[in-house]
Amino acid sequence: MTTIIYGIICVILGWIVGNFMPTVAYEYSKYLAIAIMAALDSIAGAFSAKTQNKYDIHIFVSGFFINAIIAIIFTMIGQNLGVDIYLAAIFVFVFRIFNNLSAIRRYFITKVIDNKKN
Repeated sequence: MTTIIYGIICVILGWIVGNFMPTVAYEYSKYLAIAIMAALDSIAGAFSAKTQNKYDIHIFVSGFFINAIIAIIFTMIGQNLGVDIYLAAIFVFVFRIFNNLSAIRRYFITKVIDNKKN
């Protein structure tokens, strides 16, 4: 229950920060997009791990920051080489997010079916 409360608080804080922060310059938009996708991938992975009773806060926090930093570094390298490497990273992150969301969906569907049987 406290996890839900923390989640709601974080969403509200994110909304407040997002509304009052200045806009991001165009040249940094690729970096922000890749960092957001890495963060969403980590969050979806955390929910998926929680449904499988494999959640570990250390893995979540390290993955959250390390994935974002590595993705930003790859984006910088690609931009210096004139190659849009960030598109490949976004593709991978979106693929992983959908895989994690499908695992979460299967967990809840199984839970609902089991509750109906009992």
